[in-house]
Amino acid sequence: MLAVIAAAVACGIIGIGVGYVYRRKIAEGKIGQAEVEAERILTTARQNAEARKKELVLEGKEEIHKLRNDAERENKERRNELQRLERRLLQKEEHLDKKMDSLEKKEEGLLHKEEDMDKMQARIEALHGEKLAELERISGMTYEDAKELLLHNVESEVKYETAQLIKNLEEEAKSEAETKAREIISLAIQHCAADHVAETTVSVVNLPNDEMKGRIIGREGRNIRAIETLTGVDLIIDDTPEAVILSCFDPIRREIARIALEKLIADGRIHPARIEEMVEKARKEVNQKIREAGEQATFETGVHGLHPELIKILGRLRYRTSYGQNVLRHSIEVSMLAGIMAAELGADEMLARRAGLLHDIGKALDHEMEGTHVSLGTEVAKKYGESKLVVNAIEAHHGDVDPLSVEAVLVAAADAVSAARPGARRETLENYLKRLTKLEEIAKSFAGVESCFAIQAGREIRVMVQPDKLDEADCILLVHDISKRIEAELEYPGQIKVVVIRETRMVDYAK
Repeated sequence: MLAVIAAAVACGIIGIGVGYVYRRKIAEGKIGQAEVEAERILTTARQNAEARKKELVLEGKEEIHKLRNDAERENKERRNELQRLERRLLQKEEHLDKKMDSLEKKEEGLLHKEEDMDKMQARIEALHGEKLAELERISGMTYEDAKELLLHNVESEVKYETAQLIKNLEEEAKSEAETKAREIISLAIQHCAADHVAETTVSVVNLPNDEMKGRIIGREGRNIRAIETLTGVDLIIDDTPEAVILSCFDPIRREIARIALEKLIADGRIHPARIEEMVEKARKEVNQKIREAGEQATFETGVHGLHPELIKILGRLRYRTSYGQNVLRHSIEVSMLAGIMAAELGADEMLARRAGLLHDIGKALDHEMEGTHVSLGTEVAKKYGESKLVVNAIEAHHGDVDPLSVEAVLVAAADAVSAARPGARRETLENYLKRLTKLEEIAKSFAGVESCFAIQAGREIRVMVQPDKLDEADCILLVHDISKRIEAELEYPGQIKVVVIRETRMVDYAK
């Protein structure tokens, strides 16, 4: 058994050795082939490299030759260009030399001419002096006197012609403008019939008997104090039979007090608790009337899409007056007039109606907030989303800002028409007297005015001038200046006629 194993091991060792020798021979054969192939590849690469090297050398020589030819050609062209420019410069230099020679000759000629002109000027001045001296001797006037006389005559002529031109232009413009404006305004007024309203700051409540006065006053005055506290209105109970006067600058509070007092009188039960209940009912009733008045105003004018709060503020104008004119009726009237005039002129009728209705909206708030009715109206219109043109018409209807549209101008014109018509407004005696006094003061402030008189309730002023100080041309300018001064310094409804009278009277007696 051991012998067999030993034989097997020996056979295995021999087989391994034989295999190793065989593989080594095979490997050596492959290595030899690889070396031969590598030598062949190296030889081929050397041959290709030599060939490529020769090709690159030839290409480089050709490129150098080409660049050398291009450089020589470019240099040649540049030399030709430089030669051409040099020839042109030489020609220009010769031309400039010729011009310089010509200018020098002309300059010499001008110098001679200037010398001749100086001599001629001196001779002319000498002759002018001799002529002027001769004219002064003949006329008996000096040069300055004659100059002053001539300027005075020219000034008089120009002044007269200017006055005539102003007069003719004004007459022509007035004739055309008045005719067209009269047609438009008369048509607008025909379509609008407004009420004449004159309200005051007091209301009168009629009583069934004088015994009711004591019940209104109440025990120790508690009823009247309750009414005044809840409404903010002063109750005036005097000797007037069967009447109580309510006094308050706020017309809405006065209306609430009037309705509440009438309800209390009709009910007969007058005590603080009942007074509070009736005042609250009257306040609701007045708020309802305010809203209905605003809606009615928008319906009458055809203005839609107003904010509900704006309609409520508009309705408050029902209880607001200006110079005795009801502001809500005035706003409706202005809206109608502006809309009709806008339609006649081809402008935006609805914009004019809307702006006219809202132009005095600030008067509903000026009792409660600080500021003019124009500024308050502008703020509330912006707050509730009105357009820029409507806001501008509200701002511009008293001339506070420049109008941005034709409709804004028409609203201002309609406002003036509504305020100036007879019976629309009234003013206090004090304001009336101040306006007339100021009117006469303006006219008297001009030089050459002898006296003046405001007549026709301030609608006309007659100015008497001194005839020896002002001529007809001066009077034309004077009446124009007085009119402009009145427009700038006075506020007045309608228009004021200015009449300047220049009169010369010669008196003698036959004896």
